[in-house]
Amino acid sequence: MEYINKQFLLDKRPVGMPDDDCWKLNEEKITSLKKNEILIEVKYLSIDPYMRGRMNDSMSYAPPAKIGEPMTGETAGVVIESNSNLYSVGDKVCAHKGWQTYIKAKDTDTALLKVPETNIGLSSFLGTLGMPGRTAYFGLNRVGNPKSGETLVVSAASGAVGTVVGQLGKIYGCRVIGIAGGPEKCAYVKNVLKLDECIDYKAGNLEQDLKNACPNGIDIYFENVGGPVTRAIAPLLNKGSRVPICGFISQYNAKDVLKAETPFDVLGSLEVKPKHRFFVVTEWADEWEAATKEILELVSQDKMRYRETITKGFENAPQALRDVLTGKNFGKQIIEI
Repeated sequence: MEYINKQFLLDKRPVGMPDDDCWKLNEEKITSLKKNEILIEVKYLSIDPYMRGRMNDSMSYAPPAKIGEPMTGETAGVVIESNSNLYSVGDKVCAHKGWQTYIKAKDTDTALLKVPETNIGLSSFLGTLGMPGRTAYFGLNRVGNPKSGETLVVSAASGAVGTVVGQLGKIYGCRVIGIAGGPEKCAYVKNVLKLDECIDYKAGNLEQDLKNACPNGIDIYFENVGGPVTRAIAPLLNKGSRVPICGFISQYNAKDVLKAETPFDVLGSLEVKPKHRFFVVTEWADEWEAATKEILELVSQDKMRYRETITKGFENAPQALRDVLTGKNFGKQIIEI
């Protein structure tokens, strides 16, 4: 056996929006497997907003991607060779091993996750049935603690995390208001995902539109964007409200993220502060399988819908990341290898 693995290595740290020259395309030969190793042929690469933060060499909840190593990311693929009793050829696997087209790994590597047998497309295990779906599930349930009848607002409501938050909120009996950019995304959130309202933050009446949509204030705000959206939300937060902070994409390209205004600045300056905290999905790693099973059940019953933007060609990964950071993608951004 001999395979040529293509990798995008991080070549330099970006200032602002990452240019193509931040990465270097590298090719390496993969030859024989050792005992207990498997070889995965990657079919799909996930593109997510958090990747921008990993390109910085600054304080964060996770160590930065290292210069000269594959760019951080999750992939889904199929085992094509196996020297292991744990995996057979044909098994589908998600791997958190960076931007590359083949992955040679030990069968006990914790960065590997077997995909259950189902007729749902493999790419969805990088989105709704993968890390973004689990992020939505645990952030809403464990930090947001939704109760029936409450008002839940979710920003980036048509995105990979937001779609799951919004639909779960409806299932739990909340009144759910989405925020998204542009009429097409808003129509999708209202008509396909069946949220109660969707506010177009690009329409220019954010504060007023939010007030109209939330006459009884806001009990839970699921934070994905930061910036002007958080500032518009803040005055409407009820006493006892909760704000799970998943991320704040509007600030990811700031020259100095540590100096940029964050949701903590906005919420912390309120007289009555909501219960708010930043969370990471790995806090509940031992429950991932159960959460994915629950979401898979909802998807198969058509109670959980999602949308993907699939871009063909590994070489398009850098542009796809820029698209995600500027909101050009619709739903979950995937690269098809």
